[in-house]
Amino acid sequence: MDVRQGGTATQGEAGKVEVSGEVDGRGREILTDEALAFVAELQTRFGPRREELLALRSERRAQVARTGRLDFLRETRHIRDEPSWRVNLAPRDLVDRRVEITGPTDPKMAVNALNSGAQAWLADLEDANTPHWHNVVTGQVVLADAVRRRLAYTSPDGKDYRLGDGRLATIVVRPRGWHLTERHVTVDGRPVAAALLDFGLYFFHNAHELLGRGSGPYFYLPKLESHLEARLWAEVFAYAEQRLGIRRGRVRATVLIETIPAAFEMEEILYELRHYAAGLNAGRWDYLFSIIKYFRDAGPDFVLPDRNAVTMTAPFMRAYTDLLVRTCHKRGAFAIGGMAAFVPSRRDPAVNETAFERVKADKEREARDGFDGSWVAHPDLVPLCNEMFDVRLGAHRNQLSQLREDVHVTAEDLLDLASTQGAVTLRGLRNNVAVALRYLTAWLGGTGAVAIFNLMEDAATAEIARSQLWQWIHNRTELDTGEKVTPELVGEVVAEEYERLRIGAGTEAGTGAGDHLDAARKLLERVVLGEEFADFLTVPAYDLI
Repeated sequence: MDVRQGGTATQGEAGKVEVSGEVDGRGREILTDEALAFVAELQTRFGPRREELLALRSERRAQVARTGRLDFLRETRHIRDEPSWRVNLAPRDLVDRRVEITGPTDPKMAVNALNSGAQAWLADLEDANTPHWHNVVTGQVVLADAVRRRLAYTSPDGKDYRLGDGRLATIVVRPRGWHLTERHVTVDGRPVAAALLDFGLYFFHNAHELLGRGSGPYFYLPKLESHLEARLWAEVFAYAEQRLGIRRGRVRATVLIETIPAAFEMEEILYELRHYAAGLNAGRWDYLFSIIKYFRDAGPDFVLPDRNAVTMTAPFMRAYTDLLVRTCHKRGAFAIGGMAAFVPSRRDPAVNETAFERVKADKEREARDGFDGSWVAHPDLVPLCNEMFDVRLGAHRNQLSQLREDVHVTAEDLLDLASTQGAVTLRGLRNNVAVALRYLTAWLGGTGAVAIFNLMEDAATAEIARSQLWQWIHNRTELDTGEKVTPELVGEVVAEEYERLRIGAGTEAGTGAGDHLDAARKLLERVVLGEEFADFLTVPAYDLI
């Protein structure tokens, strides 16, 4: 294997690797010839199958567009009906997952997350991270330092951030989804799959170190749409373990059930990953986005009300979460609940009081429903989430014994959007525009997790916002004002919110608008007002960074 990093390269057995992004300083510790050769092997072996599976996504979506239906697979019914199989037992540091804190691999936020008291840290290389080349490389440096407990950061004002001496949150890394590529690294002239790059670099540099410290290489797998995609990850894991001389099954993966087709294949996904599976997560925001995307042209019965009106008590969301808990515990896997995205305000105690009560009710419901843990986005929410699960769990570390045999969910239950209470309002429309515009401005500037209106927003919530706008336009949805949602109306609101941000230079939302606001507006108008629906907002956005 030969590697070119700004120089020349020759052909190796797994292909010619070229790195076009700048590599200096600590980045050289990550982008070694050996590590890149490992990534190239993964790309050569598994890249073609990845492309086939992405094509199958398009075929499946086209079928849904024709029929307006999704259902449980007949060809895999034997897997669902077989009562005996279970996933492998969890390693010691994944048995208790009552609070998981999520966040990007920014060094300051990483230190705070690891010190937060949460049981696990979802180190996010995906939705909370803009894939600027600097972020991609620096994120791997931060992870390597975190694994070795040497991570430290000094802010521009001189404040030091250091890891504590006691227990730190267990690291669980979320690589980018199968649909994304990394243009700065190519194999035989073609961009490498971003998922394989993120996984490969982290695994190559840290798997042995983690195992030596009593932990292991743990991952969250995003955006899966089928058990076949889970099977591909299982094959990647098996090859990576064999290649580095690691005993089979030391990788552990938790799958985010955040697409509507995956909701119909939960058991099959666990089955394909049974040697590696640690659980499933209710990725609520991307799940809503996926439903809108899949059924965007299926008529008014699939038009959801304002984003903030769609709560976890909506019938179709209850069906989804109940089925997830039932499926996980039936197979010995952990069920992890959704995100509490609230960001506490230091200036408005009244906002905090209301929001904390909502978070408390949300986590109390999840614990009562049988979830083994849940997500928070801010360290201040860790104690509250812990408290809600402590009350339910008592001396136990999880709720695997709660089998939820009372749950019986049909395809109709999962697709019953029409029973959702709420309306489409002008205020909700404006909020979608404001959030999407502010988020895209920050994303283009290199920040993938942004506090907007006291909520931590990432790519998932921006996806909901822009997809709802597109769907409302194409269904000429009626607002609470009596107006119909039209391209002209949305265009006017975009212009107003753009002007508000331009005057404030983004300081209101903490986005630092600057030079990125104009590009954000053009991108938002393109994906909202265009005739064609963009499958993922981050794909055209990636072309702008």
